[in-house]
Amino acid sequence: MTMKAVTGHDPRQMFSQVPFTRMLQMRREFSEGGKARLCIDAREELGNVIGAIHGGVVITLIDVAMASAAVSHCNFERTAVTLNLNTSFLEPGRGALTADSELVSCDDQVAWCKAVVTDADGRVVARGQGTFRYLPLPQ
Repeated sequence: MTMKAVTGHDPRQMFSQVPFTRMLQMRREFSEGGKARLCIDAREELGNVIGAIHGGVVITLIDVAMASAAVSHCNFERTAVTLNLNTSFLEPGRGALTADSELVSCDDQVAWCKAVVTDADGRVVARGQGTFRYLPLPQ
């Protein structure tokens, strides 16, 4: 199976065009100046055996939030793919989750970002950090 590249006229909307993030119903609150905030609501199909949001969903939220922060730093003129992702889980993620991310440093090719995921009560659910390679936008 060959995957089709996500392309579009407005690179600021690229993440919302990815079928996987649409399936998760991930929302971007903002992405600008090297910072981003993404949110996801709890739904039964995103749950795990303890009734929390599955860790894979939390990691995806962290990953997309950090990539969004990275590309906002270059005004969405490039995209970014994950090179490395490290996540620490601190609490089960219950209810709506918010990932706040920021670019820590970058050069012309690689961005290093960090993120924190909190629940609706402000409890820290997870922390992440990662490196992202800048690539040209798909044509």
